[in-house]
Amino acid sequence: MQTVEGIPVISQSNTEEILAKGEVPPNQKPKKAKDKTGTPPSRFSLRVTAGWWRSLQCIGMSLHFLAPPRPPNPDFIKSIPSTLATTKGQFTLQFYLPEGYSKDPNSDKWPVVVNYHGGGFTLGNASDDARFARFVLEKCHAVFVSVDYRLAPEFPFPTAVDDGADALLYIINNATELRVDENRIATSGFSAGGNIALTAPIRLFEHRKATKIPEYRIIAIATWYPITDYTLSRADRRASALRPEATLPPALTNLFDASYLFPPELDLAHPCLSPSRASDEILIEALPPNVMFYTCEWDMLLREGEELAQRLQKPPISKNVYYTMISDVGHGWDKGPNPMKPPTKSEKLYGECCRRLRSVFEEDQTHTILHLPIKLPTLLLPKLKNGNDAE
Repeated sequence: MQTVEGIPVISQSNTEEILAKGEVPPNQKPKKAKDKTGTPPSRFSLRVTAGWWRSLQCIGMSLHFLAPPRPPNPDFIKSIPSTLATTKGQFTLQFYLPEGYSKDPNSDKWPVVVNYHGGGFTLGNASDDARFARFVLEKCHAVFVSVDYRLAPEFPFPTAVDDGADALLYIINNATELRVDENRIATSGFSAGGNIALTAPIRLFEHRKATKIPEYRIIAIATWYPITDYTLSRADRRASALRPEATLPPALTNLFDASYLFPPELDLAHPCLSPSRASDEILIEALPPNVMFYTCEWDMLLREGEELAQRLQKPPISKNVYYTMISDVGHGWDKGPNPMKPPTKSEKLYGECCRRLRSVFEEDQTHTILHLPIKLPTLLLPKLKNGNDAE
C-alpha cells in the first residue's frame, strides 16, 4: 500500500477521480491563498480533521519505528520560546548526540544538522526522522537537532518557518553551551520539512538584516522531496505526475493547504513560502553553497523540485548542487510502516546523504564531491531513469 509519512494512502484509478471539488483546475495559477483553497473552512473543522489524521499518522509511525534496527531516542530535549513569530509560544528541540560527545566535555565544537519533519505543516513531530538521525550520528559525527515546530491549522504560515529560523538562532546564540560549531551548520528536512530546510535560512537572513546576531555559517542543505512552489495548483501537479494515482489524495492535500495557507489574502509567491519564487539575489545570499536535493519519481512535487535544483546550480546562483531522483517511489516512501524492514533504498540514500554532509563539514574535503556537475533527468521523458537516479 502507498504511504506518506507513515500514513496509508488509498490509490485512485485515474486523474479525473483525483481532481476533487474545490481544487484549482490544471494550468490555472493561484496567486493568493483563497485562489487555492476557495472559501476557507472553519478553523475549528480543520482542527478536528487534522486531529483525526494525526492519530492515523501516529499509528503509521509506530509501525515504522518497529523495523530493525530501531532508531535512537533523543539524548535530551530543550523547550525554547519563539522570538520571531507574531504568535508567541514555546516549541521543543530534540537533541541526538554522536558517540564521544559526552565522554570529553572539553572536546572540539561539533558540526550540527538541524532537521525539520514532514507532514504538510499539519501532521508529524520531531521524532519522525529518527532513522535519519542515526545516520547523521554515525556517518557525519554531528549533533542532530530535530525541531518540533508548531503546526497548522492552529499555527498557519509563517509560524513553522519562524520556528525553524528560531531553532537556528537558538543554536547560534547557545553554541558554546551546546558545544556545537556555529560555522558548521546544515539544515535538513523531509516534505514540508524540506521546504523549511530551504526557507528557514531565508527567514534568518531577513532577520539578520534588521537585527544584529552572532556570526554564523550555514554551509549545506539536504532537502528531501520538498514542496517549493505554492503558486502551482495541486491539480496541475497531479496532471503532470508520472503516476497520478500514486499521489497524495485530495482529502489530505486540501487539508494541508487550507490549514497552512491562511489568511485568504496570503501571497503564495512569498519567498519563505515558495522558495522557487524567490529572487536570484535572495537565493544567492540566503542559501548556503552546498545543496543536496532528493526527489521521488512518482511524486507530484517532482518537477518543481527538479526545476529549483537546476536553477540553484546554474549561474548566476551557482550553488554546488547534488541532485538525486529516486526511481519507482512515491512521496514519503522512506516513512513506510512495514515493521519487518526499513523502506527500500532508504538506508542507502540516508548513508549517501550523510557521507556528503560529512565531506562538507570536513574543511579539507569541503568541495571534493560537490564540484561534480549536476546531471538532471530530461523533464520530457515518460520515465525518469537517467541522471543521478538511485537504484
